[in-house]
Amino acid sequence: MCPGPSPVQQPPVTAPKDIDTLDLFNSSPTSMWLEDYSELRSLFDSWRAAGAIDLRSYINADPHRIEQCSKCIRVLKVNQSTLNMYAAQSLEELTSRLDDVLRDEMFDAHLEELEQLWHGDNRFQSKSVNYDLNGKRLDILLKGVILPGHEDTWDRVLVVVEDITELEDTRRRANASEQYALSLFEYAPVSLWVEDFSSIKELLDELREQGISDFRTFTDVHPEFVHRCMTEIRVLRVNQHTLSMFKAQDDTELLSRLPEVFRDDMYPQFREQLIDLWDGHLFQRREVLNYALDGNIVNIHLQFSVFAGHEENWDLVLLALTDITARKKAEAYLEYLGKHDVLTKLKNRSFYVDELNRLERKSQLPISVIIIDLNQLKETNDNLGHAIGDSLLQRTGEILLQSVDKQFQPARIGGDEFAILMPGVDEDGCHSLIDNIRELIELNNQFYNGPSLNLSIGSATCYTPGRLDEALREADLRMYRDKRQYYEKLGDDRRNQGTIDPS
Repeated sequence: MCPGPSPVQQPPVTAPKDIDTLDLFNSSPTSMWLEDYSELRSLFDSWRAAGAIDLRSYINADPHRIEQCSKCIRVLKVNQSTLNMYAAQSLEELTSRLDDVLRDEMFDAHLEELEQLWHGDNRFQSKSVNYDLNGKRLDILLKGVILPGHEDTWDRVLVVVEDITELEDTRRRANASEQYALSLFEYAPVSLWVEDFSSIKELLDELREQGISDFRTFTDVHPEFVHRCMTEIRVLRVNQHTLSMFKAQDDTELLSRLPEVFRDDMYPQFREQLIDLWDGHLFQRREVLNYALDGNIVNIHLQFSVFAGHEENWDLVLLALTDITARKKAEAYLEYLGKHDVLTKLKNRSFYVDELNRLERKSQLPISVIIIDLNQLKETNDNLGHAIGDSLLQRTGEILLQSVDKQFQPARIGGDEFAILMPGVDEDGCHSLIDNIRELIELNNQFYNGPSLNLSIGSATCYTPGRLDEALREADLRMYRDKRQYYEKLGDDRRNQGTIDPS
């Protein structure tokens, strides 16, 4: 087969009479090689004659063929800059050790040069890696040209080699730095979001141009503006921890289901965020509530910051979200423990004392008080064990929670003592509740096996400001009166049965 189309002949280039071309070659500060590619031209002709069409496929079918190409190239001359660059003393030393210079990553670059020549180009170039004779790596930019007048034979080819090691080192460092930053982002142990707030910035700027100065009042009157801003946020990227936190399989699933993540309580939180942005706070911290895609609540500590250099348009914003759900649950549980009795699920004495103080200040008259005591708790613990005694306490808690309206909070104020404070309830309402409690006791005793539940109950109603303490004492006395009657009846029953009253 014939080689590619013959290149257009160009007029010979002649140097001015006062300049020696050889001196230019020798004194050039750039590495220059004068080489003979004529044998490579003949090799290409033989491959075409054998049916080769695609040089890359032909060489890849037998990688040893690229070695044939390399052996066809003869170095005729190099300049002093070349010797200096490759740490060679002479042309003979350099050419005898070309295997040390041209190695490792040379295959692809050399193949690229050969392809350009195969397709009929008189010029070729590539980026590659060489090594000087001391083993130092050199990143190079190679440019070659078949000299005018030698296009048919390729017996004179000028190759210029530029050392771009420093440039490539800088590029590699930049790439490494970028990869490091991407790795920090991708595998950070917090949820990271890169977002574009530029549309929101434009909306806020438009409001200022319209003369709006009180943004909080504006959003009170126009809540739809906040909703619009929420729709204008563009999420550019999220990291792996974000997908894990929000139970998403991938970015596509998360971004397509964002309305499930940001809903319900997000409106007032986002409104406050907008107000801060309006006031110029480009770095913000707050606690917000989101939802994972499985529907579970995720309590979030959010840090919002506009990237440096993007303060004018807010087109790059970083959100760092830390999942504080476990902390919130712990805080809620501690708060629950501070106001609740764990065994009965009722409020505890601390809550009861705070409620008394509140009612004394507010004087929500009338205030009815019910004091309750669980009968025979000590005897049950001593004779049947504390587990049975605890069961009686739990049953008491169930009854009180069922009988009392939600606006009133029954409390366990001692080991076997309970109290109910009911602001706004008169004596009739109080007695009605006590009747309800006694009915539930009867039902409870029918439902549970084991010892019967018996409660002593006393009540009083305060109608006069500052007399709540007196009502409490009166309810307490009436409870003890009821308890005494219970034990007297219990003693009579036991005597009638020929038993001894253990109390």
